[in-house]
Amino acid sequence: MKSRKIKSLTSSEMGMGCMGFSQGYGQIPEKSYSIEAIRNGYEFGCRLFDTAEVYGDVLYYKGHNEEIVGEAVKAFREDIVLATKFHVSNRTKR
Repeated sequence: MKSRKIKSLTSSEMGMGCMGFSQGYGQIPEKSYSIEAIRNGYEFGCRLFDTAEVYGDVLYYKGHNEEIVGEAVKAFREDIVLATKFHVSNRTKR
């Protein structure tokens, strides 16, 4: 897979969006399947993985997706680019 460089950051041109492992696109796969899919992506050259703390907060809890991705990439974390987002709620506490 081709890579791109942005300053000191090098990543694969294509990344894996991991939201579907916690919410969104129909049936949620088993955790073991999700981890295997992420690891297979890495084996095929993917070096960019995208997650967010809010993925899965409705069906599971905040951070659910980040935990799955973290477990999956543990062995090769230093070799990838991990993109994440922070969710700011617009709800006010009363």
